[in-house]
Amino acid sequence: MRVSEYFRLGKTQPYLDFVDVRLETDIAVFVDPSALRGMRSVWGHECASLVKNYFEFVLVLMKQGRDAEAQALLSCLNERNEFHLGYSLGESRGHAFGSKSAESVWGALSKSQASVSGLLKDLEDSCLLIEGIGRDMISDAVCNILRGPLIKYTQDMCLYYGIPLTPDVNSGPIWDAVTKRWDSMLIPLPVTSHGKLILVPKVLVRHRLSYQYDEYYTHFLLPQMQLEELQRGSNLVQFLKDGTPRVTKKSLREKYGSDKLAVLEQTVKHPHILEKYKEHRERSTPVPLEHIEISQVAGTEPPDWLSLKGRLAALLPGRDQAAEYEDLIEQILSAVFYPSLCKPTKQHQLHDGRKRVDITYINEGRDGFFHWLALHYPSGMVFVECKNYGREIGNPELDQLAGRFAPSRGQVGILVCRSVEDPARLQRSCADTARDQRGYIMVLTDEDVSALIDEASIAEDSRHRFASLRVKFNGLIT
Repeated sequence: MRVSEYFRLGKTQPYLDFVDVRLETDIAVFVDPSALRGMRSVWGHECASLVKNYFEFVLVLMKQGRDAEAQALLSCLNERNEFHLGYSLGESRGHAFGSKSAESVWGALSKSQASVSGLLKDLEDSCLLIEGIGRDMISDAVCNILRGPLIKYTQDMCLYYGIPLTPDVNSGPIWDAVTKRWDSMLIPLPVTSHGKLILVPKVLVRHRLSYQYDEYYTHFLLPQMQLEELQRGSNLVQFLKDGTPRVTKKSLREKYGSDKLAVLEQTVKHPHILEKYKEHRERSTPVPLEHIEISQVAGTEPPDWLSLKGRLAALLPGRDQAAEYEDLIEQILSAVFYPSLCKPTKQHQLHDGRKRVDITYINEGRDGFFHWLALHYPSGMVFVECKNYGREIGNPELDQLAGRFAPSRGQVGILVCRSVEDPARLQRSCADTARDQRGYIMVLTDEDVSALIDEASIAEDSRHRFASLRVKFNGLIT
């Protein structure tokens, strides 16, 4: 049974911001530390900083020989099953560093040439260089370190989707970046028959970690080793019929090995190759999983685009259906704009509650229209107002949305309505708002929303969507 089924949310994975995990086992997706560094939001930066803070402190203890403190630190990365991500085939067990004893993990880290030589700098480095530490362990370790931010995210999602919270649940160890210690407290959390639950944003999960030791060895270390063997004229050098010398990667693996120990030994000799690989990975970190990829790995249904269009066409305009319309528009936009826009908030309060926004999204766009938007215009948040009117909208509605903008929050919004009698006049009003530096408002009618659904249904990935939005935005700035 999934979270959505247990709590009867009436929504499936494409319309939920979090990973709709199965409560009795794990889903084979992972949280990649590199994915955190690629996030644009304040929340994403906080998470990346927290992981870096923790691992840097581990390395400090390692260098200072403070074994007892380090083992106590690592012991809080023990096996937990609140996240339900990873490889468990049966009941969730967790595979963090604590799946071995803290002492043995500390021994592996402290005795490794990687730490002695200063090669270890980031948490995922250990996935490359230390035997026995794999992607499931790294992912679980990241989730444990991020327990604090993920708990806050879980509470926000429970409030948003109507998931009940049980009071006075033990939080488990929460890493405090200031005091450099683990704390715990009694907090409200969702609880099921399988125990407490901590939700993870689906924008964070990947099929695998971006750091792969076999990729690093094959495509970065081995070419350097081939060059050196050729320069030395070693006995591994072979000659082709035309006299061209070569050294095969197969012969290097046979001589030096191909496990992580071999990777570590060669990295100690060529530390600049590790830096080169990390720079490469930073430029090409895996993007968030698309709907179809999540569907395949999690066994969930992809978005039902045709059904969304049908529901929109069948919904009558008017005040009585305003709440239903807002909920439907949120489902549509959350599915269409994922993974660029995430963490929706309904009736987001501004100015101590004196103003509200129907729907607010966090802009995490890494490519395509929303990435471009973030590079050129304040759009850390994107605001959406929904008007289920049976009449024309005009300046009052535009002014209402423009009043929600601020440079620190964002100055881009979407006004969604059923139809517009005079599109040219409304477009001129939106352009006037932009020229007056009061923000950028794109108006979407039923026809426009249906066109966005069509774009999403045929696009292979999110980078090729939203051409119609780009046209509308260009009309505001030209």
